Amino acid sequence: MKHLSVSLVLVMGAVLPGFGQDNLVQYVNTRQGTNSKYEFSYGNTYPATALPFGMNTWTPQTGKNGDGWKYQYFVHTIRGFQQSHQCSSWVNDYAVFSLFPEAGELVVDEDQRAASFKHEQEVAQPGYYKVVFDNGIKTEISPTERGAHLRFTYPKGKKAMLILDGYTKMSQVKIDPASQKITGYVNNCRWAPQGFRNYFEITFNKPFKSYGTWENRHNTIQADSMAAEGEGAGAYIEFAAGQQVEAKVASSYISPEQAALTLQRELGGAAKFEDTRYAADKIWNTLLGRMKIEGATEEGKATFYSCLYHANLFSHQFFEYGKDGQPYYYSPYDGKVHNGYMYTDNGFWDTFRGQFPLNTILHPTMQGRYVLALLDAQQQCGWLPAWSFPGETGGMLGNHAISLLTDAWVKGIRTFDPQQALKAYLHEATNKGPWGSANGRPGWKEYYQLGYVPYSQQTQGAASWTLEFAYDDFCGYQLAKATGQPFYAQIFSRQMYNYKNLYDPATGFMRAKDEEGRWITPFDPLDWGGPYTEGNAWHWTWSVFHDVQGLINLMGGEANFTAKIDSVFSVPGTIKVGGYGQVIHEMTEMAAFKMGQHAQGNEPIHHLVYLYNYAGQPWKAQWHVRQIMQNMYNATENGYPGDEDQGQMSSWYVLSAAGFYSVCPGTDQYVIGSPLFPKMTITLENGKQFVVEAEHNSLENVYIQSATLNGQPYTHNWISHSDIMKGGVLHLVMGPKPALQRGGAPDDRPFSLTAIN
Repeated sequence: MKHLSVSLVLVMGAVLPGFGQDNLVQYVNTRQGTNSKYEFSYGNTYPATALPFGMNTWTPQTGKNGDGWKYQYFVHTIRGFQQSHQCSSWVNDYAVFSLFPEAGELVVDEDQRAASFKHEQEVAQPGYYKVVFDNGIKTEISPTERGAHLRFTYPKGKKAMLILDGYTKMSQVKIDPASQKITGYVNNCRWAPQGFRNYFEITFNKPFKSYGTWENRHNTIQADSMAAEGEGAGAYIEFAAGQQVEAKVASSYISPEQAALTLQRELGGAAKFEDTRYAADKIWNTLLGRMKIEGATEEGKATFYSCLYHANLFSHQFFEYGKDGQPYYYSPYDGKVHNGYMYTDNGFWDTFRGQFPLNTILHPTMQGRYVLALLDAQQQCGWLPAWSFPGETGGMLGNHAISLLTDAWVKGIRTFDPQQALKAYLHEATNKGPWGSANGRPGWKEYYQLGYVPYSQQTQGAASWTLEFAYDDFCGYQLAKATGQPFYAQIFSRQMYNYKNLYDPATGFMRAKDEEGRWITPFDPLDWGGPYTEGNAWHWTWSVFHDVQGLINLMGGEANFTAKIDSVFSVPGTIKVGGYGQVIHEMTEMAAFKMGQHAQGNEPIHHLVYLYNYAGQPWKAQWHVRQIMQNMYNATENGYPGDEDQGQMSSWYVLSAAGFYSVCPGTDQYVIGSPLFPKMTITLENGKQFVVEAEHNSLENVYIQSATLNGQPYTHNWISHSDIMKGGVLHLVMGPKPALQRGGAPDDRPFSLTAIN
């Protein structure tokens, strides 16, 4: 693992009074993964100061307005402090405005006003961000769910200015000196109905000495102006020199009145900045403490709790509380206001794998609201969400809303009508929507008729689509079977084995076919792109989450299967750009970590090492998972092996550190790996505790020698969700050598559709 940076050590030293040993926020570095750029991602994250799943986050801004890389660790100037919602650098951001303090003359141009800073002058924690510019201005931020409390401390003897930047597209500002507040809206957004607005209200605890408006297209300034509306409209205010000024801000997608109500509701009781900070840290310490680790190094605590923080940022709440205390929301799908809960800013292709299964353990109540909101979204826009931001983008591939719905149902989260869910999914599976390749199904007719999506220049990614459609159809089948709906079960049972149609026994890989059933040639398993999305045949051949035994049989048995997985690590990490025609960052990241063709930096291979458990060699899963955790993750700015992706990269680590992973969401099983710490205590929402004890655990003792569950011998290579939620103790004895005879019986293998021969 990399050594902790000096700035991280400073963050960890910032212990708050009243928290003592339980002050886990001190271990979180929100800048984990921020040393990223277009060509290479160590996470593509930004230091989000936010509450868990909050509607808004706040972050320092080093990049230009509209730049997807809003904070890059190697940039040493800040041009604003943004309200943000961004879930990926590749889709930029929406509903953004920023505040920026200046000392001296007013400079509005975002390049010219940018102030220099050093990372040693930053504190970057979930509920508290602080930076002192080289010019002496100090900015502090602490969040609420739909707002934030900011404090600006200006140097003595210099003008104290504050700029509000309207970011991109249309905005409005209104300055009210008598009430010491600014109100307005921004509408910057790519995927939202006409008329979308993010209304905000900002109140200050000090009077305005002067004020005016400006616009960021030509940086023209209107002194003494109290209102402006147009592209990039903004405001500035001046306070008495050398003051410390506090600002409270909240926003609403519904109305200015709702923004004012939310400001009072979330920040009205905070007499001073420390009150908001204390409340935020209390929320985060409670959540982080629900996965309490023991026996870890300081570096291990930093990595784990930084990942646990990132795993609990997305999806964002998109609902607000009215005067009656009930939730309601502006729909990013139909533009109307509805009662109930809504969540956005999540791409399910990434997060169905680990982030949502983690939610079913930690946040089952929220997950119950979430799956119900999926069906509300489907009613409002005609399609199940695949990547909402905040409306439907159709990004990536697959119809994985059904994975979330089925996973919730089989784990006892039954807040929705399964018949409605299956009807919506059947519509998804037999139509193509108007947006990207995850909105409905491209090639759905051919998939149904031929059992695969034929590859052509118009169906880039066809092999990947086929594999993920088959998994989704399994989820549809599971839900139909569990709820007694034979009509749907019959349809999806026909299609969930379609993965077999792309397996080529001559090469041992999943390959693309044309409409006539001929293999696409030439074929090189190292070639990226073409039939494969963000990967190659080495990565995608394993995407049979629901029927690993069926894949084992296709490969000619367990020996061939495990040898093939071994080869993923032993084949050189050669990059062949294939259909992409150029190097993309996922390729570079795979090569940089020198684990052959294993590309932990992207989702298709996240489950691979756990597949050894299905083929009688669980010790190999145990060894590899520990190597990945120890060598590819840390709490620094270089903290991830690729895009963090709305909590999925972190959730893989959090679950793996606990000793298990969700290979096949839609079943109630997690596949066992090798826990990272001697002890983890998971406190559940129902008040019970599930404890994972790893006796003799160490860097060398990665292999499970024996196990008991609640005192009874346990040989399975999986643990059920119900056993976790009941509470109890999974006790593992660890050692330096594989226990070759443990976990080999048929009952010890995790779930597969196909029975073991």
